[in-house]
Amino acid sequence: MEKLIFSLFLALPLIFTEAHVPGGGFTKLFVFGDSYVDTGNGGRQATSWKKPYGIIFPGKPTGRYSDGRVFTDYIASWMGIRSPIPYRWRKMGKKVQGHGMNFAYGGSGVFDTLVKAPNMTTQINLFQQVLEEKLYTKRDIKSSIALVSLAGNDYAAYLAGNGTIQSLPAFTTYLIRQLSLNLKHIHGMGVRKVAVMAIQPLGCLPQVSALTSYPNCSVTGNSIAKFHNQILEKSVQKLNKETKDSVYIKLDIYTAFMAAMKSQEYHPGTSKFEDPLKQCCRGVNSAYSCGDVDKNGAYKYVVCKKPNSAFFWDGVHPTQAGWDAVFSALKSSLHILLG
Repeated sequence: MEKLIFSLFLALPLIFTEAHVPGGGFTKLFVFGDSYVDTGNGGRQATSWKKPYGIIFPGKPTGRYSDGRVFTDYIASWMGIRSPIPYRWRKMGKKVQGHGMNFAYGGSGVFDTLVKAPNMTTQINLFQQVLEEKLYTKRDIKSSIALVSLAGNDYAAYLAGNGTIQSLPAFTTYLIRQLSLNLKHIHGMGVRKVAVMAIQPLGCLPQVSALTSYPNCSVTGNSIAKFHNQILEKSVQKLNKETKDSVYIKLDIYTAFMAAMKSQEYHPGTSKFEDPLKQCCRGVNSAYSCGDVDKNGAYKYVVCKKPNSAFFWDGVHPTQAGWDAVFSALKSSLHILLG
């Protein structure tokens, strides 16, 4: 089964038919983070390996938390390379290691979260081990970009642990201080550019907006995200002053999400998002989620008729159409930021 999945990974084509290679000769992508960028590191028990995940592309689950491609796939294809191999498949041979490596795990955070997954420090340690094994040369690392997507699960863990809104600013400061140390560590290992994703509008996630039947985003949730992103921006500016170069880049995912949902356009010539706050795949009732089955194997979820017209796939993750719209909103700035 693993060989079949691995063969499927190798067969995944680039998204773009033309080269979208940024300036500077970047040829490797190393990914750290959570389910927004994970391309298959989770074990077979992970939701991302269950039907109907992957239903749009490639037609079966590949360990991605979506109905198709995720943000990593778009960044890699824009660079003109294939998506980097997930860490769990690294021993399949040097052929698959040529474009970098993905250390991201769904549910992960800067710190330990509600999910048993390697946190960011552990992911960086895995990267260090890979470098010590000399799978990549110093030249490879100097021609690489690191993509980082983290912190959403940290907030979920904080609130689940009875954290208060009043003490949230202190937690955010603590969180980003550690995140900044981790970003410096990645650059210190030789990676030339480090792109860190801002936090998405947390109040617009279906698991939040569903509480009020999807009409509006939660103001409180979005305020948390805005504050996080403001502190992150200051941290990135400080890091760049220390290096006297634009090594660190903040990818404004928050604005890209909002732009994609407000425009309600997937792509010229295709369907519009019919209800951007409503998820495509959901449990048949509140006791179930997308991908759940009962003890008899009966599906306990339903999927919308037109996933390409939905921005969100499940309660947290965008559809491939959603990620396409988010990337389109960001693409014009990528050449400036990473060129």
